[in-house]
Amino acid sequence: MILNISGRTDIVNHYADWLFRRFEEGYVLSRNSLFANSVRRYELTPDKVDCLIFGSKNYAPVLQRIHEITERFHTYFYYTITAYGRDVEPGVPDIDTSIATLIKLSEIVGARRVAWRYDPVLLTSNYTGALHLETFEYIADRLAGHIDRCIFSFVEMYRKHEVNFPELIALQDEDKDNIARGLGAIAAKYGIPLQTCGPEENYAQYGIETSGCVTLDILGRANDIQFRELKHRGFREGCHCMESRDIGALNSCPNGCKYCYANKNAQLPRENYLLHDPESPLLIGRLKPSDNLQQGMQKSFLKQGHQAQVGKTV
Repeated sequence: MILNISGRTDIVNHYADWLFRRFEEGYVLSRNSLFANSVRRYELTPDKVDCLIFGSKNYAPVLQRIHEITERFHTYFYYTITAYGRDVEPGVPDIDTSIATLIKLSEIVGARRVAWRYDPVLLTSNYTGALHLETFEYIADRLAGHIDRCIFSFVEMYRKHEVNFPELIALQDEDKDNIARGLGAIAAKYGIPLQTCGPEENYAQYGIETSGCVTLDILGRANDIQFRELKHRGFREGCHCMESRDIGALNSCPNGCKYCYANKNAQLPRENYLLHDPESPLLIGRLKPSDNLQQGMQKSFLKQGHQAQVGKTV
């Protein structure tokens, strides 16, 4: 199985102590996001987890200890760095700090295991298409040679954005095409493979690959392992990623990003963060007597003989 840390919240940035405790104790509990009383247990051992995928906007809290995980498990790291300031991403470090942290992470785990996410791309009166291209080039110039690839996507418009992010301007097809063309040219200039994420339009004419951002091919090449040929079921309609199990929780990310898909509003994460117990096997709260606890399925996707080949890949 592939374990996701996490698409629901920024565990690395805000729950690092809990994360390392879970690996020390060798298991984690994950509450179903749709059926609140359904809880699954997953063993955090190399024989049960094919690869760990991390997603965060700040890896600084784990840099000193991440080797404890990478020395035991196959891994891949997605690092989001965008053009936005604290008016849009209030709990995220500034661009230069993030770039420096990504470079440190890359030096520890190897560039082949680090992907830069520039997403979501959105427009406001302050964040124009021209500003995106200018900022993208500024970041690309500094990250070239330190990353495996760059992944971008355009913001998805949800009804909650009308309340949480009213200044958001709907992207038109012309906006998307102009931005994609510019991103493709900049990525080519710095030798950075660029791809879209999710059900985006096809921008192959700009040198942009349309693919899943979590694929067995990407994870396999990064870790020098081979997976069986399996269908990538994705996380939602149009997604080309390989399925994974997420140990995070919705409405628990303190980053406070206005465009967030996983937080319903700004208040719920603050309330849930107060329920976090670093000693609990659940990210938020503790197991309840009414919970239905079951062992999660952890079937390996790897070809036989590749489970034990764990180590640093530079």
